[in-house]
Amino acid sequence: MSTTANPQLVAAVPGSLAEVEQLADVWLHSDDMNVRFFGALTFTIKINSDWDSLKEGDTGPVLTRLLQWLALRIDAGESALVTKKICCALVAYFFRPSVAWDRCLLHVICCLSEGGAVSYDQLMTTSNKDSTLIICSLEKQKLLTALWFATTLIEEVSKTNPFSIKTSKYHGRVMSNMDDLIQLLLVALEIKPQQDSVIAQEGMKCFKSWIIYAHGAWIDHSIQLAPLQALTPYSLRHLWYTDLFEAAADCHTEIMGTFSAYFTSEDLDAFASFLISERGQKLLSTLVQGDSEPDAVAFARLLLAYADIKLQDLAKQPNSPTTQTVMHELIQLLACEGWAGADDDICTPALEFWQSYLEFLIDTHFADEDQPEPWMGNAQQYVVQVLEKCWAKIRMPSENVFANWSTDAKSDFKAFRADVEDLLQSSYTLLGTAIFDRLANLALEALNDQAWLHLEATLFCLNALSEAISDEDVVDGTLSTLFGSSLFTYMMDSNLSIPAKTQQTAVGTIIRFMAFFERHVRFLPSMLTFLFVSVRSPVLAGKAGKAILSACDSCRKSLVPEVGAFLSQYDALVQWPGVEAGTKEKVIGAIAAIVQAIPQPEQKIEAFSKLIAFVEQDVDACQTSVRGNWLEKAQELGLFALRCLVSMGKSLQEPADTVFDLETDLTSRDIYDPGIWADCQERIVRCLEGVSSVLGKNSDVVEATCQVLRTGYKETSPGPFVFPPKIIENFVTSSKIDTPRLDYVLETAGALLTRHTRTQVTAVNEAATSFFLYLSQLAATMNYHPSSEPEIASSCIELASKYIPYHLHVFLDPRCQDLVGMFIEFTIESIRCHDIMPRRSAAFFWVSILIRIHIDASSPFVQASFVQNHRYEYPNNVSAMVNWIIEQYGPQVIQVVIHNISGEAARSELETLADPLRKMVVDQTQAKQWISDALFSSSFPSPKVGVAEKRVWLQQVMR
Repeated sequence: MSTTANPQLVAAVPGSLAEVEQLADVWLHSDDMNVRFFGALTFTIKINSDWDSLKEGDTGPVLTRLLQWLALRIDAGESALVTKKICCALVAYFFRPSVAWDRCLLHVICCLSEGGAVSYDQLMTTSNKDSTLIICSLEKQKLLTALWFATTLIEEVSKTNPFSIKTSKYHGRVMSNMDDLIQLLLVALEIKPQQDSVIAQEGMKCFKSWIIYAHGAWIDHSIQLAPLQALTPYSLRHLWYTDLFEAAADCHTEIMGTFSAYFTSEDLDAFASFLISERGQKLLSTLVQGDSEPDAVAFARLLLAYADIKLQDLAKQPNSPTTQTVMHELIQLLACEGWAGADDDICTPALEFWQSYLEFLIDTHFADEDQPEPWMGNAQQYVVQVLEKCWAKIRMPSENVFANWSTDAKSDFKAFRADVEDLLQSSYTLLGTAIFDRLANLALEALNDQAWLHLEATLFCLNALSEAISDEDVVDGTLSTLFGSSLFTYMMDSNLSIPAKTQQTAVGTIIRFMAFFERHVRFLPSMLTFLFVSVRSPVLAGKAGKAILSACDSCRKSLVPEVGAFLSQYDALVQWPGVEAGTKEKVIGAIAAIVQAIPQPEQKIEAFSKLIAFVEQDVDACQTSVRGNWLEKAQELGLFALRCLVSMGKSLQEPADTVFDLETDLTSRDIYDPGIWADCQERIVRCLEGVSSVLGKNSDVVEATCQVLRTGYKETSPGPFVFPPKIIENFVTSSKIDTPRLDYVLETAGALLTRHTRTQVTAVNEAATSFFLYLSQLAATMNYHPSSEPEIASSCIELASKYIPYHLHVFLDPRCQDLVGMFIEFTIESIRCHDIMPRRSAAFFWVSILIRIHIDASSPFVQASFVQNHRYEYPNNVSAMVNWIIEQYGPQVIQVVIHNISGEAARSELETLADPLRKMVVDQTQAKQWISDALFSSSFPSPKVGVAEKRVWLQQVMR
């Protein structure tokens, strides 16, 4: 039998507990340790599962037999594995409801001492026995067994709820063993390592388990700590013994982390004495030199646990010799040999301490901003030293070393750098620009020394501080020195063996400090030259393209004179093999941003026309590839062309800081008249048609086409991407039910309607009419069954919701009137169906219909003006139509909703489905009758709900 016997297998052993007891007796006398273990395990599980099978009066013999087995097996030299499992069986007995075994520890100790079972009742009548003498007389194995039992007992009690009526009694009973426990631990902890280190180690484990349990009991005022605290000096002595140090350090570290209030000030002073002792210094030195032996690691964790408890004292008492030594040791934990996460596991918890330390300093700084604390200067100096250690610790390894790391090591190193980034950002609050200047000087030193990995670490730190600097120009002088140095010249010098990571971080520095270049345009030429060289490197291209786009977007006006040079650069770039499509998309978008800033219309169109020419080349190549049956290449080229158009369209949009005249009525000019942009717009449309004609069944192509069409939605003036609604209309209505990403196509139509909520444009009204006819066609294609295409059905209804309230007049168009009713029934069918997407969309559609706002009825079209009660009032003809829809279809909506919330819908859907019902109750006088009809109809789904319950529910709903 395996020592890891399956509990299900044990539970399946036939027979009652009394019968299994006989079997276990045989097993425990076996010569095979595995069989003996199985016997003890079987008995433990049967005690827990079959206790009720015992007759009254049989519980005592069970305990007697267990104790007899324990004593006999110890005398026979039993293994720790079997002995501990018998202890588990005894603890299982302690938890039986009908058992009264309060002083169980004394009972076990006495049985071990006597070598056999002792009557518990007789023992209790002679309770004047001196447990100390008995414990002192125990042999090593018996003393270990008593410790194992005491540890298992308290750990199992800790798992029960002290406030439960069922289990609270165990917490009271276990306290009856406190005096005996103290004597047992006193004997175990007094043993010196040369006598027996195993007993001392087990004694500390037991000591720790009882203290951790005492934490909860102390909070509940149900335990006195003084008896346990009296043992602490004995446990602290073990820190000084080499054989016991690791066990002692781990024990006290866990107690500090769980129950720091346990330790007295004298205990903490004793810890400090050890930490700053010669022994402590030697362990720290071992760790700093890169030797992660268990004792050195245990020392570091003990030091950090102590520092967490004494954090405020360490900050407020900088002149104390103890503080100075401890703080030096804490800083040294960040100077250990090895790479963070790969070789050095201590630097991460050490950094966590310093983050907590810095948070305390910041809180104190803001609390006493007018009158700084006298110790704050010393504390800040410690932070500076920590940052210097972190700067050294985050340096990247060589590419060969990094490549050989495991995935976990790489992830941990990256996480450490991110934590250092957070620490730097927080430190700026205390240290201000001084730390920024210090790092910038280090960057210049590394640059002069061509110490590329040092430079990378420094630029990483500067990048981290960029988010913390609130005053835009406060570090401009320092940045001018840095960016005016040979930084960019070196970074693009192919003769220098500069690690790619350093170059990547340099590009990141440009992105982080883009506002600086916007204020100081004289640095743009060298910066952009470096970036355009970088985009040709596969490792740097992604970040460099992003930086170019950011630079041109921020500094577009300053770069207008260089637009020709940018076009030449892009022409060269597209000829360069291996440049990723995403990089070229960003660069062409960057040039479009500059084009947007050109003040002269003719020059603007000329430059933009050259950009379109690049896209037209890709469209032509796409079509050529299709004809040559190179479909994969065709798809790549077609998508690239469309995404370039998206990038160009976004960059041509007015900058976010552009001032608009909000009083200007959009209808005073036709933004859909392209004017001078007509030729460019026609060329863009031909590009869209050219790609769609050969790749129209590709989902990515459909989505990219929609994105191109939507780039002009935000514009307030004519432009090449402000397409006439007819173009969007044609694209949308030409889509079939099997068109990929049809949901996104319908979203594109809905976005056009949303764009025109307060103004009326004839072309948009015409498009809205065509969209509704198209929706009706799609619904008919589904045979008005939303479950046949739930995603498309949901998208159709969502688009229909966009008509409310500003485009509802479309429903009155003679071409639409006969279809409105059928589409309304389609929405009701969607609520009825079991697919969650159309059901939710339809519920929202009806909520939109039922919510009303007051609108200026004098206008032939709907123009919103919000009032307090948030109701819609439509123009007479629209209002009459809405009322007709509600009166005609309201009862059906109510019936379907009642049907769903009465048991047909999932609980998660009830809130959504109940919304139309709430609006009906508030707005419609007929709602009560409609709800009553639905409740008492023959189709009501739940026969268990009676008439009286329905009436009560109806009254509650109508309140």
